[in-house]
Amino acid sequence: MAFVDYYQILGLDKNADDKAIKNAYRKLARKYHPDLNPNDKEAQKKFQELNEANEVLSDPEKRKKYDKYGKDWQHSEEFERARQARSQAAGGQEGQWFGGGNEGFSDFFESMFGSGFGGGRQARFRGQDYQAEIHLGLRDAYETHKQTLTVNGKNIRITVPAGVENGQTIKIPGHGGPGSNGGPNGDLYITFSVSTDEKFRRSGNDLHLKADLDLYTAVLGGELVVETLSGKVKLPVKPETQNGSVVRLKGKGFPVYKQEGQFGDLYVTFDVKIPTNLTDRQKELFTELSKS
Repeated sequence: MAFVDYYQILGLDKNADDKAIKNAYRKLARKYHPDLNPNDKEAQKKFQELNEANEVLSDPEKRKKYDKYGKDWQHSEEFERARQARSQAAGGQEGQWFGGGNEGFSDFFESMFGSGFGGGRQARFRGQDYQAEIHLGLRDAYETHKQTLTVNGKNIRITVPAGVENGQTIKIPGHGGPGSNGGPNGDLYITFSVSTDEKFRRSGNDLHLKADLDLYTAVLGGELVVETLSGKVKLPVKPETQNGSVVRLKGKGFPVYKQEGQFGDLYVTFDVKIPTNLTDRQKELFTELSKS
């Protein structure tokens, strides 16, 4: 596997602190985000590289291994175990096996785990895990649907289950980096970013909605047509309904993740509107009402 310079991808040097890494990633991620470059394959590839670089460099343990072992950082533990075994076999003279620097690690691995070590068996290494992000609107997350995303230059078509939450991560086994020496592929981890909606507020599997209610219907009662994510419904309004009153519509909320046919509830809060631009006659009627 070719060496990937994560510092160069983010435009940083090896002395960059955590804040610099975070700022560089945010700036470049905004520039190359797929939503802003929908038909640009190079931008999508760059975005994946940025995510990979940020994942490693923003994690102190991963960064430490990367700085020490370069492209072989994911196999650092195997390397240390094998190095100690070779050192013991050589009577503690480990210096004869390598001369320092990241560029020699892969050859050292090969010499340790290849035909010259362990009875001719080569060690199998699991491929690297990949990270990806999918941005959805609230209404997109309401229904199960298909999406295609590009990971490391390959198009992967996945099914997005209804009810995914903001920040939720799912694993797609075997769609990460290729293993070496016959080892298994890594996995793909997808994190969902679900945006807020201008009308509905989500709380778990429940939804909240504010509905304008005219004063006359609030006082006398009647019906109000309200929007849900599954269509419009008629909502009965009781006489003398107060401003801020809440009505629950059972089963009209958000679908429960991977629970077919199960939904949360929709809570409708009434916002009673005081009439404006009254005519003189309307004002007289309100005056008479206030005296009755």
